[in-house]
Amino acid sequence: MSDTRLVPPPALLYEPVVRRALREDLGVAGDLTTEAIVAPDVQATGVVAARSPGRVAAVTVAARAFTLLDRRVGVRPVVEDGKDVDAGQALAVVDGPAPALLTAERAALNLLSHLCGVATATRDVVTAVAASGARVVATRKTTPGLRGLERYAVRAGGGADHRFGLDDAVLIKDNHLVVAGSIAEAVDRVRRRVGHLVKIQVEVDRLDQLDAALAAAVDAVLLDNLPLDVLREAVRQASGHVVLEASGRITAQTAPDVAATGVDLLSVGWLTHSASALDIGLDLRTVTAA
Repeated sequence: MSDTRLVPPPALLYEPVVRRALREDLGVAGDLTTEAIVAPDVQATGVVAARSPGRVAAVTVAARAFTLLDRRVGVRPVVEDGKDVDAGQALAVVDGPAPALLTAERAALNLLSHLCGVATATRDVVTAVAASGARVVATRKTTPGLRGLERYAVRAGGGADHRFGLDDAVLIKDNHLVVAGSIAEAVDRVRRRVGHLVKIQVEVDRLDQLDAALAAAVDAVLLDNLPLDVLREAVRQASGHVVLEASGRITAQTAPDVAATGVDLLSVGWLTHSASALDIGLDLRTVTAA
């Protein structure tokens, strides 16, 4: 189900990403092909359309590639982020100077295809666990420089956020425990360092570690790569006293069984680091000389 409260990120946050994509493509010499073939005064109208069905995310973000190249380009989104589309359905109509449309095409489609792919993959996992009430959350396993946009795409797919970065929550992982020596000591060190509003989560891969985390009164426990019977026992032991999150190779096919154990959250890293891009293209429909 799409989130009716979905709000696109402000241009201040995503525009640098789009600019980098354009600079990478233009290099030092510009678009040799378009400059040789298309006169500067040629106008065109094009349709950005899905070539396979999926969930839409970041149409406005991707379209910024066109308007950054030429402010005269007009963009009219046809579908809102968070909505599903069929193959052949238009996502946006762009019109203006043809050189800008052709030069920005790949940068815009790269972003849009990737982010719609993330949203589509998220939607599929969310749909698979809808009957359970468990939420699907993203992770920090994101493409460098694209975390904000990829996490927005996860929300467009109906998913939710885990911690956004290292600075907004504490997650004590196995290597932290190697250094600290125990869950109790690690949690104590954290509480002496961070503010009272910062949530603390501990990653565990054994039930005795869960007992230690509960004794330390942490806010959440990440149950990492545990079999279903152990997840069910963890839910029984926690008895609703702490948020339980399951992680480890969860797919749309395995997610229902994991959610059925009673965990609160399913943490799915591949949504952002390995989701297949949605097939999206730009087709020029009308071309006229100014």
